[in-house]
Amino acid sequence: MLHGKRILLIVAGGIAAFKSLELIRRLRERGASVRCVLTDAGAKFVTPLSLQALSEDKVYGDMFSLTDESEMGHIQLSRDADLLVVAPATANILARMAGGLADDLAATVLLATDKPVLAAPAMNVRMWTHAATVANVETLKKRGVTFIGPNDGAMACNEHGPGRMSEPEEIVAAIEAMLVRERPLKGKRALVTSGPTREALDPVRYISNHSSGKQGHAIAAALAELGAEVTLVSGPVSVPDPRGVKVARVESADQMLAACLAAGSIDVAVCAAAVADWKAANPAAGKIKKKAGAAPPALELAPNPDILATLAKRGPKRPALVVGFAAETDNLVANAVDKRTRKGCDWIVANDVSPATGTFGGDRNTVHLVTSRGVESWPPLGKTDVATRLAARVALHFAEAGKAAAAE
Repeated sequence: MLHGKRILLIVAGGIAAFKSLELIRRLRERGASVRCVLTDAGAKFVTPLSLQALSEDKVYGDMFSLTDESEMGHIQLSRDADLLVVAPATANILARMAGGLADDLAATVLLATDKPVLAAPAMNVRMWTHAATVANVETLKKRGVTFIGPNDGAMACNEHGPGRMSEPEEIVAAIEAMLVRERPLKGKRALVTSGPTREALDPVRYISNHSSGKQGHAIAAALAELGAEVTLVSGPVSVPDPRGVKVARVESADQMLAACLAAGSIDVAVCAAAVADWKAANPAAGKIKKKAGAAPPALELAPNPDILATLAKRGPKRPALVVGFAAETDNLVANAVDKRTRKGCDWIVANDVSPATGTFGGDRNTVHLVTSRGVESWPPLGKTDVATRLAARVALHFAEAGKAAAAE
């Protein structure tokens, strides 16, 4: 909840500005106070009266209003909040933020603030992917601005792709993650597997896959952010280690299983690694040489250990919550439902990894959460946002389990 938290909402000029009204309502429901700054362009899409009615506070827009300056100057306005939220964050306002401009009240407030800033981008897909916007976003991230979204989908311009502003509930979740000091997973121990495994054929060659580890590493970071003590068991990846997380680096599936079992007592296990199903039955001691005119060598494969099924096996040492991933190219949901039953895990996060999706190695993911309650399809999200949402669901699971135990 956000009781006592003060949000300064900057509404810029884009069709997604209509979502700001629902965002205000949801923030107020959670106990936050909301004060709005409306740009001239934003006023073309929503009215000051609408924002004022929902926020129950004055709406600011004119930097040179003497009344405003005597009551609440732009410097004080920029600092009399716990968090500044820019929603929608258009290409224009992101460019002005990156350039350090102060040509209207919104830009001046953002330049003068000493508080954290959350931006929810919303724009045409070509504007979002333009080199200028990409550079501006990278600049702002380096300065500490946090981003939520954008999502993929159809837009008002009849184009489809990344550029839709995140939904109000997603933005609220991001705000809570930034402001709520409670750490609902404090005292819980989490295990996360991430990245690919490499199964040696000889000292030079190996079997592997295209997993980057971005999703698993983001999940480890999100669980740690909520207070969990996290052990991350990672295959070979190039992404940096998450802060505040214990990391065990491995190569093969056998090594990954051993590291998981060595982690000790665990409350929640999230198996996001893309573990190779097979390994060489008899890896060569030396490099396999190619001989002129000879047929390619036959490879005898053996099954790798099933890490997810091993962790999910019933017994006194089983984690209270075991979450697996199903990376599929066909029949995504059906295969994920079947996998949850076969492996004995509690949840399956299913994602399409066919080449057209760009999931492996990319920064976005579209997942379906399969539980005993059914299938929940999430919108296309950045991998960090998927991780944040999944960590929140894990926290909710333990909160509900705690209430149920107390009621018995």
